[in-house]
Order: sequence, then structure tokens, then C-alpha cells
Amino acid sequence: MPVILVVEDEEFLQSFVEDALREGGFEAAVASSGEEAVSLLKANNGQYRALVTDIDLKGKMDGWEVAQHAREIQPDFPIVYMSGAAAADWTSKGVPNSVMLPKPFAPAQLLTAIANLLNNGTPTA
Repeated sequence: MPVILVVEDEEFLQSFVEDALREGGFEAAVASSGEEAVSLLKANNGQYRALVTDIDLKGKMDGWEVAQHAREIQPDFPIVYMSGAAAADWTSKGVPNSVMLPKPFAPAQLLTAIANLLNNGTPTA
């Protein structure tokens, strides 16, 4: 089962994303901070198929920085950003092979974004 790294600091959204991924046939590894996510990425190099990250995280590191670290490890790593406020910054701060999901979103939107990134590597808006 493909493992998706989820970075979200709100428990409700962690559960929402985890449930959506499970229903879509994925396993979720959840980190509640950017620092924790980067540690998991470095320790489990190659284990994760994609990154789903909130942009506004508690702690020193935001979702943009987590994505940059993921891309340092694997240059074409698929990334799904989630944000209520920072969605407008995606065009300037987002990376290639990524999708921005403005909050709130439906589980199907998340699964479609991941499937598109994993299957053909072309970003969708």
C-alpha cells in the first residue's frame, strides 16, 4: 500500500485526510509539524510516494519549506498543498509537480490530486 506523508497540525484535519487516503487505498504517515515531517522524510528516504502538507503550520517551518526539503531528497516528489489563506502564493512558492487544494475540500478532490500527480506527473488546478 503506498504511503503518503501528511503534514497537518490540526487533529480534525489529520483525521479527515487520513480517512480520505485510507478510503482511496493509501496509507497515511502523519506529522504534526514541519520539523517532524522533514525528520521523517530524511529517515525514511524513498518510503513515501507523495507529500500532503498544510502551509500554515505551528513551529518554525511552514509547508513551503517542508516541500523544499522533500524536493532536495527527491527532485520530482509529488506534493499536494492544503491551505485556507496561502493558496494565492502557490504560483510563486509552489514547486513543479504540485497541486494546491484550497480549504475546505472534499476527500475526492484530495484523492484525484494525488492520483493525477502519481499517474502522470502533470499538475492540475
